Amino acid sequence: MSENTVKKKKIYNPQSNEHVNDRKIFGGSPTGIFELNNIKYKWAYTLWEHMLNNTWFPKEVDMTNDAKEYKKLSIAEKNAYDKALSQLIFMDSLQTNNLVDNINPYITSPEINLILVRQAFEEALHAQSYAVMVDSISQNTNEIYNMWRQDEKLKAKNDYIASVYEELNTDPTDTSMLKAMFANQILEGIYFYSGFTFFYTLARSGKMLGSAQMIRFIQRDEITHLSLFQNMINTLRKERPELFTQELIDDVYKMFDEAVKLEVEWGKYITSNQILGLTGDIIEQYIKHLADKRLRAVGMNKLYNVEHPIKWVDNFAKFNDQKTNFFEGNVTNYSKGSLSMDDF
Repeated sequence: MSENTVKKKKIYNPQSNEHVNDRKIFGGSPTGIFELNNIKYKWAYTLWEHMLNNTWFPKEVDMTNDAKEYKKLSIAEKNAYDKALSQLIFMDSLQTNNLVDNINPYITSPEINLILVRQAFEEALHAQSYAVMVDSISQNTNEIYNMWRQDEKLKAKNDYIASVYEELNTDPTDTSMLKAMFANQILEGIYFYSGFTFFYTLARSGKMLGSAQMIRFIQRDEITHLSLFQNMINTLRKERPELFTQELIDDVYKMFDEAVKLEVEWGKYITSNQILGLTGDIIEQYIKHLADKRLRAVGMNKLYNVEHPIKWVDNFAKFNDQKTNFFEGNVTNYSKGSLSMDDF
């Protein structure tokens, strides 16, 4: 496996004569100027425009009824709600810092720099969204924000994905960069999606509709984040196929398999077979389905070959039936409003 060191880009590099066609996702020599009328990766600028069109703000979502509804939830539902929220808080916090401090400094394509900064903004916005949910609804604010330290199962899951990002931080090579991109597929495409499903399950039974609406806006952002890293991986596979050694591929499969095991364990732990519509078997099958879908999207083989057990959950990513197939999921125009039972 190649172990070429990846260097951070210069933020000001007037000595560079890099032509637009010579740009690289990482390992290039950019000038530091955003020449957005002359770009190499057309998909990146299209994605940038979609992200801008998705702009929204957490306080636009009405959480009034959820504050009342939360008090009526069963003990098991409250416990799962708090734990799922704590999981999401950690992941968006980690991802905001990871994008700005760990990944973007090595990315040498200006059009991709642009959308990574936008993604970091959206991850920070999501962190604010969860703060709104916690402040509006939960009766255990401090417990939720400290759970990432105190809950061993949550800590094990968080430690695993963070360790891959930390590998890039401590040993920046082309291999660790690629692994960090695949780790993003796990975080954005498995962990987040799994966490969202609990809120949608409550909403499907008419509970906590404001929370589900907030999650819908967040998930619409995550679809674009997932598309960004899928495009980077697939572009690198074409431009630098020598990086995709058998050793790397084997490591990626191991990463996904371990992540699935941890997420299945976590999902069963927080629901404890006490949440209607989310049995342990359904949770495991759904997470394995997500893993297979993410692997196929970046040109790799499925690991599990399982069917989607809860196809209804995909409807929650839709807004006003306005859809586009540019991404792997449903990306839609921004629409304010609240979620009602008529939406599903």
